[in-house]
Amino acid sequence: MFVLKKIEGTRFQLLNNAMQAFALVCLISLCTYSASAEEAEEPKQSADLIVLGDHVVTMNDHRAVISKGAVAVRGGVILEVGRERDVLSRYESNDVIPGTNRVVLPGLVNGHTHAAMTLFRGIADDLELMEWLNNYIFPLERSLVNAEFVRIGSDLACWEMIRGGTTTFVDMYFFEEETAKSVERCGVRAILAVGNMPARLGLEKLEGPATNIPELVKEKMGVTTDRVRLVHSAHSPYTVSTERLEITRREANWMGVRVKIHVAESPYELDYTNENFGMTPVNYLNSIGMLDGAMTAAHMVWPDADEIKLLAEKGIGVIHNPTSNMKLASGVSPVTDMLAAGVSVGLGTDGAASNNDLDMWEEIKIASLLQKVSRLDPKALPAEAVLYMATRGSAEAVGLGDVIGQLTSGYQADLIQVELDDVHHIPIYNVLSHLANVTDEQDVRTVVVQGKLLYDGEEFLTLDTERIRSEVKTIETAIKQKLAESTDLRTTIR
Repeated sequence: MFVLKKIEGTRFQLLNNAMQAFALVCLISLCTYSASAEEAEEPKQSADLIVLGDHVVTMNDHRAVISKGAVAVRGGVILEVGRERDVLSRYESNDVIPGTNRVVLPGLVNGHTHAAMTLFRGIADDLELMEWLNNYIFPLERSLVNAEFVRIGSDLACWEMIRGGTTTFVDMYFFEEETAKSVERCGVRAILAVGNMPARLGLEKLEGPATNIPELVKEKMGVTTDRVRLVHSAHSPYTVSTERLEITRREANWMGVRVKIHVAESPYELDYTNENFGMTPVNYLNSIGMLDGAMTAAHMVWPDADEIKLLAEKGIGVIHNPTSNMKLASGVSPVTDMLAAGVSVGLGTDGAASNNDLDMWEEIKIASLLQKVSRLDPKALPAEAVLYMATRGSAEAVGLGDVIGQLTSGYQADLIQVELDDVHHIPIYNVLSHLANVTDEQDVRTVVVQGKLLYDGEEFLTLDTERIRSEVKTIETAIKQKLAESTDLRTTIR
């Protein structure tokens, strides 16, 4: 019995020793494997900037919204968008913007405005479009607008738009070379609609097709940044002759650029084209070939069903301006019908003289509510759809859909952070609902264009705001003096 127990004890000891040896071998192997894996692991890539967010609204093809996400940027271009842990495992940067209680999304794209008209903010309210234009705006522009006026007004507009998270705007006004320089200074992105480009900037003697005309015009303007693009401009069917419109289309096609124009904005315009050409504005433009080429049409309040189909077939981009259309009593644009037909529709503020601000968040909310109430359909233009319009939709409608408007690898790093700390964001159940229905410009905390930080929630890094404020005050004094001298305009002084 004793011998048996001794043998069993020996066997147990041998088994125990074997198990310990096996465990030791496994441990050594595991350590060796871990060391090898660590040695084989690729080093992190460098990024110029990493922006974090509790939510990242990508506006990509899948409309992905990433929880605890991040965007890595290098050379002004998006490297990767994904979960924070994944992005940080692959990239490192000396500049990481925290994302606690913040949403990252593409920068807003203001598809139609008149930047320098910030200096006419509130100057003539509660008027119908043609009275507003003919009796107030046009006379003031004839007497006051010059290069200095446009420079100051454009600087003010850039300040306001950066504050609200607008990273790109499409402008149509006078002295666009001054607006171009403002854009170059402040760091945003812009498309500038320039009327009669060759003649106005001394390039009328150029002969033969030349697709580099816009670059030559930029050179004439003294602008070097690729954040500025130029397109051709025609104000509207009721202010530009048929001959001039036809020339504009030919020039734009020759130059390889879009045409920017106001179309079907008001009942007056419908009456004008019907009386003078026997057709609606859209059909009139189509009859003279204006729709045969790239075009962005602002407002588009009054297209009928057949014209909407035509717009889709021709690939015409449309920019909806709900606040301006409401304020001037121009009508309600059939946005949902255009979207359903496949028309690219974006959002814009129009100028501050008819809005009276450049706050794209206001346009987002009003655009959605206006479609709901006008159609008596609470499902019309939901949060995701209207946010798409303000970002990727606007980019597509103005010809930048392959450059900006979504957070996707390879796209330009134009993005913003919205902070959800203020009382009107409490509680949060649906982040898209908050962006579309709650957010205002005061919630914007970070603005990045082409990978460069323009606003960090406390400081405007590319603007001398005190200089702008002082220069605007000087213009304001001159405008008030002009109003005081004019009997027709005196009633606008408060």
